[in-house]
Amino acid sequence: MSQGTDRPVDERTGVWLVGARGNVATMAIVGARAIARGRTGTTGMVTEREQVSSLDLPPVEGLVFGGHDIEPESIVAQAERQRDRNGVPDADALEAVRDDLAEIDERIEVGTAINCGAALSEESERLDEDLAIREVVEQIGDDYESFRDRHDLERLVVVNVASTEPELPDPERYDSRDALERAIDEDDRDLPASVCYAYAAIAGGHPFVNFTPSTGNALGGIREFAAENEVPHTGRDAKTGETLVKSALAPMFAGRNLHVMSWEGHNILGNADGLVLEDEANAAGKLATKGDVLESILPDIDHNRVRIDYTPSLADWKTAWDYIHFEGFLETEMKMQFTWEGSDSALAAPLVLDLVRLIAHADEHGHGGLQPQLASFFKAPLGVEEHDFSLQLNRLYDYAERYR
Repeated sequence: MSQGTDRPVDERTGVWLVGARGNVATMAIVGARAIARGRTGTTGMVTEREQVSSLDLPPVEGLVFGGHDIEPESIVAQAERQRDRNGVPDADALEAVRDDLAEIDERIEVGTAINCGAALSEESERLDEDLAIREVVEQIGDDYESFRDRHDLERLVVVNVASTEPELPDPERYDSRDALERAIDEDDRDLPASVCYAYAAIAGGHPFVNFTPSTGNALGGIREFAAENEVPHTGRDAKTGETLVKSALAPMFAGRNLHVMSWEGHNILGNADGLVLEDEANAAGKLATKGDVLESILPDIDHNRVRIDYTPSLADWKTAWDYIHFEGFLETEMKMQFTWEGSDSALAAPLVLDLVRLIAHADEHGHGGLQPQLASFFKAPLGVEEHDFSLQLNRLYDYAERYR
């Protein structure tokens, strides 16, 4: 039996990672296999907290990984680089799962890079760019089904952890299923890769998680398709660092009726995601989701700005400095500052595992469409306007209580 669940470990759930050789995916795989081999604990996993662990969730030990990527570097090489540059994972944990990583790397298929912008490199390998959009979607869907059949999986969860794409112009054009499918059939070259992955997942009945700010399942046409097919999906843009702090701290200012005049946030990081976000088109969606949190909780804020800068020497260690200028009683001006430093991938990876387990639970219980109980995981949670972290968490706890 698995820790935290009554399920036998041989009940296998497939995890298909879009961007499977990236930092976050690699760390999630290393962590899951290290847990399975008893080499690490589950600190950082929400599903291992008492309020949520009572749910009958698929065991971490039974997760079977595969995925798409456009980069040729192996998961082992990626993990070694993270160990050497960041110290995470440590040498012992990596050695314990090295053979597992090599085996998983053999399951990674070549992905598409349509409209990925700065996420592309000269070394990337991708599906033939002359393929029509419909052919791309069908190839992706075939990869999902082949993986599920080959490994005799109970279900397959697709998680987008690829680098952030540029924003989709005029997403309203795809607000219905008919409009989206017409665009696919007419080879609309504005559609980005994340939409292709999301559509193929929903078409195959596979739950979909958009861990990124990319468009993916945010389109109205995808939402309608998922609701009609009763397939659960969730997103958008995982909340792991500075924005997590904001969503917990901003309600304090609101609750005490303190007027926030300015909130400046400056983020620096040095991994591949930071490099991609150097491009203004790729960064636009990320900056929007980070900024919207404060606008929702503090609608009277006078000034709210977020910056993200690439600092190569930091590697996977992300630093955020926030300056809050606020006004209190008798028009007294005060300030607060905080610095957040953390391993970007080590913060994100356990949430990938949490979301896989939780959306698999929703799928098993017949909950299709958007999953509001998962709002606390995201900066811009689809279908939920509330950004107060504690209130978002209550949605998850209420869900857990209902299915305890």
